[in-house]
Amino acid sequence: MCGIVGIVGKSNVNQALYDALTVLQHRGQDAAGIVTSHDGRLFLRKDNGLVRDVFQQRHMQRLVGSMGIGHVRYPTAGSSTSAEAQPFYVNSPYGITLAHNGNLTNVEQLAKEIYESDLRHVNTNSDSEVLLNVFAHELAVRGKLQPTEEDVFAAVTDVHNRCVGGYAVVAMITGYGIVGFRDPHGIRPIVFGQRHTDEGVEYMIASESVSLDVLGFTLIRDLAPGEAVYITEEGQLHTRQCAKAPNLSPCIFEHVYLARPDSIIDGVSVYKARLRMGEKLAEKIQRERPEHDIDVVIPIPDTSRTAALELANHLGVKFREGFVKNRYIGRTFIMPGQAARKKSVRQKLNAIELEFRGKNVMLVDDSIVRGTTCKQIIQMAREAGAKNVYFCSAAPAVRYPNVYGIDMPSAHELIAHNRTTEQVAELIGADWLIYQDLPDLIEAVGGGKIKIEHFDCAVFDGQYVTGDIDAAYLDRIEQSRNDVAKVKNQAVSAIIDLYNN
Repeated sequence: MCGIVGIVGKSNVNQALYDALTVLQHRGQDAAGIVTSHDGRLFLRKDNGLVRDVFQQRHMQRLVGSMGIGHVRYPTAGSSTSAEAQPFYVNSPYGITLAHNGNLTNVEQLAKEIYESDLRHVNTNSDSEVLLNVFAHELAVRGKLQPTEEDVFAAVTDVHNRCVGGYAVVAMITGYGIVGFRDPHGIRPIVFGQRHTDEGVEYMIASESVSLDVLGFTLIRDLAPGEAVYITEEGQLHTRQCAKAPNLSPCIFEHVYLARPDSIIDGVSVYKARLRMGEKLAEKIQRERPEHDIDVVIPIPDTSRTAALELANHLGVKFREGFVKNRYIGRTFIMPGQAARKKSVRQKLNAIELEFRGKNVMLVDDSIVRGTTCKQIIQMAREAGAKNVYFCSAAPAVRYPNVYGIDMPSAHELIAHNRTTEQVAELIGADWLIYQDLPDLIEAVGGGKIKIEHFDCAVFDGQYVTGDIDAAYLDRIEQSRNDVAKVKNQAVSAIIDLYNN
């Protein structure tokens, strides 16, 4: 889960890129970067940390140019060294920078090809750098001194032929333009839009439509799976389908948790999808426990609030805000290491006792991944005086790792893996646990005005849409994603950053 943005403007775009990244900060809190282009030269600033910490006034003043891209990152495999902050850069051909959201599932094969056949060197463990070198090589083999849109689209076509996985990309070709493209399954989101100024039309590409809204851009549309958009430095826009057999299968977890509720992804309002999730949950509760004794519905801030409100409305039960959130604590879902997650939950949330004392409370969260957070929150509810604590997940049970760019941990760290609902309820300390049914979630997200027939639901059903994931691959990512590996990676990263600084 990362956030990407690219802007082709008529004046300096540094501030616009900064503002867009702050809007996309929820997609990554580990590192941030911006690169701009002016008179054929690149100006880059990237480092670990939040957007507000990485970019000071002196950095912003150096980021000159009317064209640039930006990135906010969180580490999929636990590495947090600043060397892997994006955008990445290669000097040949033309000078290309790239920012990427997603994960390549055939990265080991690609890295070998890059070294042995493309004769290129990769300096980090990031699959984004591999993707950049694949794109750069495919553009270089065109042999053009000045690339045309045909050359750019041909290079993207070859990227699709070589790369497997989920990816949404913005890349800047120094002195020529910005290209955005999406994998043939459309797993990760990417949109583009425009705004009119006195100097002319400006274009923007981003992970979510909300970043366009905030900056005054009008959404044109999502990129289709396999499609590319190329915007020249002069402001000419070109689009092309670059995949042989595109098949829209977007990640359904974007609607559950990742995206902001005020975004629209593939024509579907995230907010309305979450309302429908709450409605579906209420219907399930009414089927399974028509004589329920729920006194109050309380959301776990912030992502679950929309679903919880609609659930309460359909049940005819009071909706109350029972937890106050410290907004200066990061998202525990993406924190490396169990100890850090446990510590942060108590720092992040505090219960309002009067909403719990003597009541049967239904807590609503967007999902249950490791179970660490919800277990502590249930305990907090009991300490605040709740009579019974019920727990409701707006998503089905997360039983399998994600391989397309979300840091779902190794399978054995997922609390629902190889466990029944009753066993999970006992582990987290809930008197009753209810999960969303997968068909209901699919209907909630894909059943609006815009019909989406197929989603990537692999974390729930183990069906990986790219068709290349086997037990051996899952075993490899198990070794890189478990908490022990992350602690080791953190230690190595700290040493590297200390040396570099």
